[in-house]
Amino acid sequence: MNCKYFKGAAFESVRVEAPARLHLGFLDLNGNLGRCFGSLGLTIEEIATEVEISAAEKLQVEGPASARVRVLSCAASLIEQLGLPPGAAIRIKRVIPDHVGLGSGTQLSLAVAAAMSTLYGLDLGIRQMAGLLNRGMRSGIGIGAFDTGGFLVDGGCGERDEPPPVIMQCDFPEAWRLLLIFDQRGPGIHGAQEVSAFQTLPPFPAQDAADLCRLVLMQVLPALAEGDCERFGQGIGRLQEVVGDHFAPAQSGRFASPEVAEVLAWLKAQEISGIGQSSWGPTGFAILDSEVRARHLLHAVQLRYADRPNLSFAVIRARNHGSRIRTRKKEHRALPGALRYKSLVTESFQ
Repeated sequence: MNCKYFKGAAFESVRVEAPARLHLGFLDLNGNLGRCFGSLGLTIEEIATEVEISAAEKLQVEGPASARVRVLSCAASLIEQLGLPPGAAIRIKRVIPDHVGLGSGTQLSLAVAAAMSTLYGLDLGIRQMAGLLNRGMRSGIGIGAFDTGGFLVDGGCGERDEPPPVIMQCDFPEAWRLLLIFDQRGPGIHGAQEVSAFQTLPPFPAQDAADLCRLVLMQVLPALAEGDCERFGQGIGRLQEVVGDHFAPAQSGRFASPEVAEVLAWLKAQEISGIGQSSWGPTGFAILDSEVRARHLLHAVQLRYADRPNLSFAVIRARNHGSRIRTRKKEHRALPGALRYKSLVTESFQ
């Protein structure tokens, strides 16, 4: 693709906020029906990546060192593929932590792509942007989180060389909460390790794949539609057990972090059924039916594991909308130093 027809920046600056997500597990790691993987995911509030971009004479990136290289690579790739001006000033306001199971790479890449697309009025589609940056090729959950948010199911990878389609999206109950468990000692499997893990793991039994698909279709989704947190949690917990045990040889156990696994075991003993690990971890989660119950458990785990400085906990809500894009018009002049942003997309990036 070459978009050298544009006349320049359409806005003075563009700011994009991209939400984190939980990857709740795969549906079919067998693939004998012609599609492999298939994912469940949930978009979450309070943890997000935010970038701001404006036209500049040269390409420059400000922000956390851990994200600058990736942002620079994404921007340079887009400039080359789309024929954009060679300069841009990109400021990384905040980032999702890297390689902890919250979708940092996809959200950062899509945020940069959406910001540049909006800045130059290219109107690129979400899947088009993901394809340009080679994101979401195994799971479509990150793309869905950026696009619409909410609870998501993707249809897995087929014969086409493109991101898996999101086949179901719905709002997550507003009253439900997530208790997240973080282990600060190290990242989960990623990059070459992840590729190697998928190559060396044993074949996934077709019967297990069939059971998981039935579990999702006949328990998880109906429970979500009816607001039955207990049944929903039981289904997610069972999926986590099956998938986690399959990945155990690669991550040394059902869950990547022994200490997160210890917390999850304690939560299960408290009759919390909806527990698991997001993606390769080490972030763990528990699904709860109310703010009150979530805060009670938060206090309990903070006291119980007060001697584990590497562990931290948070109660968060699901996010039933995708990314936010805000623009500052060229002709607008506010009071000195003031930034007045007009909402370009109120709920999600289309």
